[in-house]
Amino acid sequence: MTALSIRIDFGPGHRLGPGKIALLEQIAALGSIAAGGRALGMSYRRAWELVDEINQIFGQPVLMPKTGGRKGGGAALTPLGLTLISRYRAIERAAMVAAESHMKALDAEIPELRAGSG
Repeated sequence: MTALSIRIDFGPGHRLGPGKIALLEQIAALGSIAAGGRALGMSYRRAWELVDEINQIFGQPVLMPKTGGRKGGGAALTPLGLTLISRYRAIERAAMVAAESHMKALDAEIPELRAGSG
């Protein structure tokens, strides 16, 4: 099935897309940058670079450190981090609704998909 991917460009080198949003979601779910990055097959360093890019775009942190616990700290999303996920997913849903008929028409043009539908 054809999929739509949304990337928001704020200017040169300032982008927000599915990879960064997925990373924020994993960090929120798993409680750390390292675990979030591992869940997506990336190193801690790469995960931190992506988080830092988001921080730079919006001029404020999307993560806050968590302290304590047996294993030490971790990370939690700031209200901005949670808002970015929510807004991005809303944009994605709206785009999918708007593009649905066009996506189906494109699917119909692909021979393998046409053969499988009959």
